[in-house]
Amino acid sequence: MFAALQTAGEWLATIPHLGTFLALTYVLYLLWLIGLIVLQKREPAATLSWILSLAALPYLGLLIYYLLGPQRVKRQRLRRGRSRSGMEHYNSVCPPDADCTELAKIAQATTALAPSTATDVEWLVDGGATYAAILSAIEEARDHVHLEYYILNPDAAGTALRDALIARARAGVQVRLLMDAVGSSGVKRRFLRPLEEAGAEVAWFHPTQLLRPFKRPWLNLRTHRKLVVIDGRLAFTGGINICDEQDDRMREDAFRDLHMRVQGHVVRSLQLVFMEDWLYATGQSPGDFSISRLWPENMPARSEGTIEAQVLVSGPDSSWETIHRLHVAAIHEASERVWLVTPYFVPGEAARMALTSAALGGLDTRLLVPKRSDSWLVTQAARSYFDELLQAGVKIYEYGPRMLHTKALLTDDALCIVGSANFDHRSFRLNFELSMMLRDRDLNASLARHLESEFARATPVRNERHRSLWLHRLPEAFARLASPLL
Repeated sequence: MFAALQTAGEWLATIPHLGTFLALTYVLYLLWLIGLIVLQKREPAATLSWILSLAALPYLGLLIYYLLGPQRVKRQRLRRGRSRSGMEHYNSVCPPDADCTELAKIAQATTALAPSTATDVEWLVDGGATYAAILSAIEEARDHVHLEYYILNPDAAGTALRDALIARARAGVQVRLLMDAVGSSGVKRRFLRPLEEAGAEVAWFHPTQLLRPFKRPWLNLRTHRKLVVIDGRLAFTGGINICDEQDDRMREDAFRDLHMRVQGHVVRSLQLVFMEDWLYATGQSPGDFSISRLWPENMPARSEGTIEAQVLVSGPDSSWETIHRLHVAAIHEASERVWLVTPYFVPGEAARMALTSAALGGLDTRLLVPKRSDSWLVTQAARSYFDELLQAGVKIYEYGPRMLHTKALLTDDALCIVGSANFDHRSFRLNFELSMMLRDRDLNASLARHLESEFARATPVRNERHRSLWLHRLPEAFARLASPLL
């Protein structure tokens, strides 16, 4: 082997001007790569991070960028225009005489999902309560069950869900299951075969395309949504995946998380989100479905709901970063309190300015993050922002020993945003995310009580000036440099 390498080296040495040729090729490669990245028109910090990182890895950097670099999914390919989908009239616009808030108008302008209402919203804390509620609702399904998940594992939790779906499919209920190809990569064909044999439809979101050389693989563009819609009347959404890791009945160290059970007019919007993702993933057309079954005519009207509710979606199919934008706007709108709970905290400049401004303005501003998340790099990057936040007056708490997975923003007495989106660049820009914006004093009072108990279990973070340089400050500083890429 060594002799072969030596021979190859000697042969290369005989090629005239090889060094000049390789240097010129590298310069051209850099110019092409820089142009490609700059044309993405990302934040300067993220653009420079990609350029410097890939320039340090000649040629290998191109492969990394090809697999994981910024990509845009053309909006028309995903949405395809509701006027052409045959489903546009199932998303009524905000009535002219309705008192739509600025936040509601921003959300509608950036998602084309109108303000709506819910007749009932129930908070579900942790996987045990959530799985029990979902399985109970599936058992009562009479027409269809639609599910979209980032993670569905073939463990006890996943098997229980699969078996419940098999039972309903055999009873004539239409089951459609959409899973992310990366998050649910542990699911194999033999696990799904009984479900498909029962008559259910199964689809994968952005399956691997490594064997298609002229089409960039979407390894970095995942559906992070967690959504169940039953009979077009009842829905579940939030932050909880389907896996034993989130089932507190089975594990003492299960993730701490929050989900919700939703009924009312707003389920129409959640159904629309699922159907658009399903049509995109499967290539089917709206004509393949009975519209009247997807949106039953006798559903509650918008005027019947007492809880103001609006679905927020974001992803690389849109440049508006709706969920990010609404978080920042809600913080700026607040006049009394801003409570933010997130497992991954890597804020951009706008979000950081909003939080520090709220605290400097005298608002009760709190941040709850896990003491140790499941990503060491993200944990270090999050802590790199603590000094600035603490100096501004933000109260920071670290939750542990369980991994905190709740994603919630509560402002003042009536507004909250809860869903699948973390407070980081990946959720705001790369992932397909789903959150709910809700306005209701009683609902938010119950959420506030839950969050108060979470703060009480957490450890306040102090502004310690003499932390270890090698153990804390340097790792955090280097992790922060990578934050635009996280």
